[in-house]
Amino acid sequence: MSQPSRVVVVGAAQLGPIQKADTRASVVERLISLLRQAKERSCDLVVFPELALTTFFPRWFVDDISEADHWYEKSMPSAETQPLFDEAKKLGIGFSLGYAELTEPDDQGVVHRFNTQILVERDGSVVAKYHKVHIPGHEHHEPNRPFQHAERYYFEPGPEGFGVWAAFGGLFGMMICNDRRWPESYREMGLQGVEMILCGYNTPIHYVPDPSQDILQGFHNSLVMQSGAYQNGTWVVGVAKGGVEEGVDSLGQTCIVAPSGQIVAQTLTTADELIVAACDLDWCERYKGTLFNFDRYRRPEVYTRITQQRGSVISTANKATLEGKSHD
Repeated sequence: MSQPSRVVVVGAAQLGPIQKADTRASVVERLISLLRQAKERSCDLVVFPELALTTFFPRWFVDDISEADHWYEKSMPSAETQPLFDEAKKLGIGFSLGYAELTEPDDQGVVHRFNTQILVERDGSVVAKYHKVHIPGHEHHEPNRPFQHAERYYFEPGPEGFGVWAAFGGLFGMMICNDRRWPESYREMGLQGVEMILCGYNTPIHYVPDPSQDILQGFHNSLVMQSGAYQNGTWVVGVAKGGVEEGVDSLGQTCIVAPSGQIVAQTLTTADELIVAACDLDWCERYKGTLFNFDRYRRPEVYTRITQQRGSVISTANKATLEGKSHD
């Protein structure tokens, strides 16, 4: 008896800029247009970017954070996003969507603000919710910057870590933007057998703390996702919101990466653009069962610093050696 196909046709739905004045309704119309294009190309799953419903609002600082509440979603779906869910269910396409989440008060009356991504199956059911773990940027107003990157003011780190969920006939994980730069993100999911990681991002080309990195943004973007895919035997779908948004130029280069580390599809613009790849989840086993057979080759007993230590620590002996050389 032949085995059922484990090919998932994925659409990576890049968005162009969303300006401050753009309404949720206008953005949802753009998302639905991309869904319909995906249906025409036989997609099972469409992946949208980080903070896909609004402009990237952490580029502005407000002293009273409640003034920014209108950028957050208090429910999902909401009245404004319900048409997206309805259209996806009608078309029989699942999707992943990034947005800013403002929770209901917890038992202590505290509300939480997360950079969130959800995964929705083809029948419209929400499979999973992920909260961004690695929050970049700064916590305080830095008026000398050409634009703010105050993510650490607007969002708290997700406490749950990296999950993996059964969906679309395989094992799926999620991460958001800066998470893709950290090898631990992929490995946490890799150790749960992940076969496809979905990642939305908003990446400004100008990196204020070190402008020498500006020219490398595209290289670094593909470098981390290709290496993460290869070293964990998984597909990675990285989806941008690119172009010039409120005067800030952001990276496009949405791509779909195979478990071999090869890019199999990539956008050509920084506008709304859909790229599609038929992703065979069985390809993952070629790497998980050979070169990266974790059970056979990993040595967790010698990796203890990874979880026991946060920052880098130079040994006393190495410090002494370096200080001695500096005095020569």
